[in-house]
Amino acid sequence: MDKMAATRIVEPASAIRTTVKRKAPSGHSAAQHPVLKLLKKVLPPLVVFVLFVGGWELIVRLYGIAPYILPKPSDIVTAAANNSTNLIASVSTTIIEALIGFAISVVLGIGVAILLALSKTVEKSVYPYAIILQTIPVVAIAPIIVIWFGAGINAIVIISFLISFFPILSNTLIGLNSTDQNMKNLFYLYNASKLQTIWKLRFPAALPYMMAGLKISCSSAVVGAIVGEYIAGIGGGQGGLGYGITVAATRLQTPYLFACGLAAAILGIVFFLIINLISNKLLKSWHESAMK
Repeated sequence: MDKMAATRIVEPASAIRTTVKRKAPSGHSAAQHPVLKLLKKVLPPLVVFVLFVGGWELIVRLYGIAPYILPKPSDIVTAAANNSTNLIASVSTTIIEALIGFAISVVLGIGVAILLALSKTVEKSVYPYAIILQTIPVVAIAPIIVIWFGAGINAIVIISFLISFFPILSNTLIGLNSTDQNMKNLFYLYNASKLQTIWKLRFPAALPYMMAGLKISCSSAVVGAIVGEYIAGIGGGQGGLGYGITVAATRLQTPYLFACGLAAAILGIVFFLIINLISNKLLKSWHESAMK
């Protein structure tokens, strides 16, 4: 009787396991199908974009709004195509200026943050002036920069650097100062020097904060380059997007003005996506913000 009872008890359990094994893969594969995941990610913003652009085109056509007041999306595309040579040249110039300004801000921002983190006295002495520098409107000091460094790419790069410098400095410093105290005590017990503690412990711990600062600054560098082009821009065929926007505004070429503005927005988005990709590569194996 005991053997028969044991057989009756075991058989349903094995049948359940068989049923689960048969059903689980189909549902799992459907949920993890790459095409469905891509559609879920891309489709909602794509639908919103189509509705927005379509509604914009329809409203302007229905009300007969003049192109110099509010151009249709089709007018913007036409203006960009007709002025493609100038637009590409302007985008290329702005990319170079923004990249140089951003690179300088990364090097100096991280370097100064490390120096401030090594000494609380230095941090209390220097950091307030970094805050003051950030609060001064760039438009107010841009003419002084032009007087000192001359009109052209030098002044534009410096303006781009000034706008993108502080987020990197501030976020990196916060990350360096947010290291776990128990880990710092452990390094102290092992007689690690300040530089060893910075490089082996505090710098890796500050990496998520640093990447957050880079994400802010990369787009700010583009804004700074365009602002610099308004004040100290290069004219003619070497002008950037700021120069193109200024010329289009003075000539009431509103469709091309919108095209330049959209190009600047796309440029900032591309910069952000590149930094975001680098951030995910560096953090995905250990930090929750990038782990899937």
